[in-house]
Amino acid sequence: MHVVILSKALLLGAYQSKLAALGTFPDLEVTALVPPSWHDRRGRNVLGKGPSGAYHVQSIPIWLNGNYHLHFYPTLYRVLNRLRPDVLHVDEEPYNLATWQALAWAQRHNVPACFFTWQNLLRRYPPPFHWFEHMNYRWANYAIAGSEAAAQILRAKGYSGALQVIPQFGVDTDTFRPATKPPQHKSFVIGYAGGLLPEKGVALLLRAAALLSGNWRLHFVGDGPERRALLTLASQLGVAQRMQITPRVPSTAMPAIYRGFDVLVLPSLTRPNWKEQFGRVLVEAMAAGVPVVGSDSGEIPNVIGAAGLIVPEGNVNALANALARVQNDAGLHARLVRKGQARVMARFSQMRIAASTHAVYRQCRGEALLPSHENAF
Repeated sequence: MHVVILSKALLLGAYQSKLAALGTFPDLEVTALVPPSWHDRRGRNVLGKGPSGAYHVQSIPIWLNGNYHLHFYPTLYRVLNRLRPDVLHVDEEPYNLATWQALAWAQRHNVPACFFTWQNLLRRYPPPFHWFEHMNYRWANYAIAGSEAAAQILRAKGYSGALQVIPQFGVDTDTFRPATKPPQHKSFVIGYAGGLLPEKGVALLLRAAALLSGNWRLHFVGDGPERRALLTLASQLGVAQRMQITPRVPSTAMPAIYRGFDVLVLPSLTRPNWKEQFGRVLVEAMAAGVPVVGSDSGEIPNVIGAAGLIVPEGNVNALANALARVQNDAGLHARLVRKGQARVMARFSQMRIAASTHAVYRQCRGEALLPSHENAF
């Protein structure tokens, strides 16, 4: 079975470990079609090299790069006509032009196809996006939702086909693993990785850290429009010497980054048009042996479960108290490390995600049965 996955996310080298995991199934041949780069408010990603494995990655041109809803691939039909997949997996939301473009080809050539959704807020779109969405609902053989909330939204918006809840990517636990030796730094390092965006709560994290006592440092890894404001706020709070901002690094460099943290924080803030859809950095950090603290925005509590600390979003004092607990209680720190690693292995390993996705491909072709709209996680 030859599966072609159209995905701008898979240009990241670390995410290609999903392809390597899929490639271990003897009945699968996997080809990923990715753009040469993608840029948005968080910065620019370029095509990286993932782990070795039985898969192929092909870069194809993209137009309207950075436009989430309207980007498309001018050579896609030519490439698909050459590859002739048995299943087409469109790793995009159903209301995007690129999804409509790909599923239109699949419909014309009678190729089974599926799409992916993270959307966890009930939002209605004007034409042409509404048209794209409902045509894709009719054309798709299967839908994959990244969370139970996303699956419920998909049903509420009228999708009635086969549906499975599977996070978009798992964690390569061979790469994201704990350090062999404890960190050598003497300070308590609070880490954040991701976009420096207002809705990610980065300013709130800085204010919470400034309430801590003892020897601590705050390390932001990422890019975004809040960078300048963070530098200004750190100076105002008198903690500029304790804060470090590292620009976005290649995805394959993140395991080493995580292993330099004593705790990873994701303090996301819900907005009218957005709430946290998953929080991939949480599972990566847990796999790397780092305790996690998250707000109660969106999917974060479901990802962390009992393996980390959850605080009310927007509450600076609650976040500071949670950080102080991890900083000062070595027993708690050790328990969270163990619980985090166990949770990732049980629910979020790349092989677990790949096995569930492989089952969807077989179901698309009528080769296996999966319960519709069941949360496998």
